[in-house]
Amino acid sequence: MTVGATETAEMPGVLTEIPQVKETARYITSNYSEFEGFPSPLTNGGLNEHGVAARDVWSNSREELWDMTPTDQSGPSYSDLSRIAMERATTARDAVDILGKLINEHGYTTYGGNSHIFADENEGWVFVEFSGGEGLWAAERLSADDIRVSYPGYIQDFPVDAIKGSNPDYVGSPNLLDVAAKQGWWTPGGDTINLQKVYGQEFPTGPFNVGVDADPTDPSPYRNPISLEAELESMDALSLQDMMRLVRDPRWSDDRSGYGQVAELRDDITDSALRTLWVATTASVTAPYIPVMIGTDDVPVEYSQHRYLTAGASANYLSPEYAEQEATEYATQTFKRLMYATCARPKDYLAEVTDAFEGMETSWIRQHEEVIADAQKLYTDGDSKGGAQVLTSLTHETALDGLALGGYLLDDILARSAADGGIHRPDVDVPDGTTASARSLSMELDGATSRDRMNCDLGGGWADGSTADRQGKYGDPANVPDFSANAAKTAANMNGAALLPLWIALSGVAGLGLGAGGLWLLTRRRSA
Repeated sequence: MTVGATETAEMPGVLTEIPQVKETARYITSNYSEFEGFPSPLTNGGLNEHGVAARDVWSNSREELWDMTPTDQSGPSYSDLSRIAMERATTARDAVDILGKLINEHGYTTYGGNSHIFADENEGWVFVEFSGGEGLWAAERLSADDIRVSYPGYIQDFPVDAIKGSNPDYVGSPNLLDVAAKQGWWTPGGDTINLQKVYGQEFPTGPFNVGVDADPTDPSPYRNPISLEAELESMDALSLQDMMRLVRDPRWSDDRSGYGQVAELRDDITDSALRTLWVATTASVTAPYIPVMIGTDDVPVEYSQHRYLTAGASANYLSPEYAEQEATEYATQTFKRLMYATCARPKDYLAEVTDAFEGMETSWIRQHEEVIADAQKLYTDGDSKGGAQVLTSLTHETALDGLALGGYLLDDILARSAADGGIHRPDVDVPDGTTASARSLSMELDGATSRDRMNCDLGGGWADGSTADRQGKYGDPANVPDFSANAAKTAANMNGAALLPLWIALSGVAGLGLGAGGLWLLTRRRSA
């Protein structure tokens, strides 16, 4: 398999080949097509048939490590490591061991520092890779009672004895201590090394108290993971719905969010086909969570790859093989449009959009419980084909109903905005000598902070507060409007052909071939 980055990456590298395993696991992921210098399809993790969930999250290394990174760096990238973990890991700890061994043997291609969270039904692990070309990495175990927010990913106090393999809760690259000492960033002698201080950068935002809204001038609001962990600690026992709302929180679910995912890790599942990843196909602030099970055979064509947001598509003609696929409505585009329409006037529309999707998801969660019970019986009876049909039907039904509801909300909001002052015309400077109108100029954002990006944050989340403020009730089906007219438009695709979609991919590969945000992980334990 080919791994790494090219010379066009911000931190250039060279592509290399490493061995693929003979058999890979089936997994659910979201793929995307553009990160400069990193070949697509790219991924940040997902959920595999063994119940290992993963999410890749940025974690900036100190600038001296950036400067040390060679321009011909090689080895697996963040995306390669995410995909390999999904293809090979049978437990969260297994993912750590696999990635650590790969980096030790082949090196690591960085874009500035990165991290992963891996979790199964028993434990979680944080895995951080540092820049510098030295193959530096470290991992920390999380118990069932730990709360960790990777925003960015981090590890603080790391026991020095872990390098010798004598600590069950920490592991790291063999040179983790030596490089720090050689560079003069750390003096040996204590029992621990603070990896965040030694190898990382300060968090983008300083600490803040629970319930305090961010400073309106803060360019990176709420990006202090320790403060967000305290917010979660202040909440009552967390539910699946709480985690869905947390990923949807307008404080961070914005135009940069490619998708939202919640992995539901249960210890009462008797067949791997029943494992579920709840997937919002784009920023979940204005998109519903679709239940996708390992046993789901495919997703509707509307959720497969389209040319919108596919790198390089505008410079090429469409292959006739994809004509009808491209002609269908694209879920990612519909929900992106809904975000732009809603977030342009969030005080007017955000609450009702949230209520509609939460109300629909409440019904889906109940339906999911029933379907899982039915499918579990079929798998137990040896009818795996029947089980897969039940699971696939649920994914198709919820995906198409969610899309129909999104389309209904979009049409309604645009009509109301047009009636209430009209659709906003861009107020931008037209350069001297330009004959094009303001509407025809570049739409590119001049600025890259989260404050600049399109978002629906009303100061501390929704008008009535953050996820913590709103805990206790979730979603009333009565708040779902009648979207039946939109549903009729997509009903014909309920039995669409099996595809390898770009944005929600189901992958399982035998042989030597390749397999096909923030993730929040929730472990649900039930008594027998």
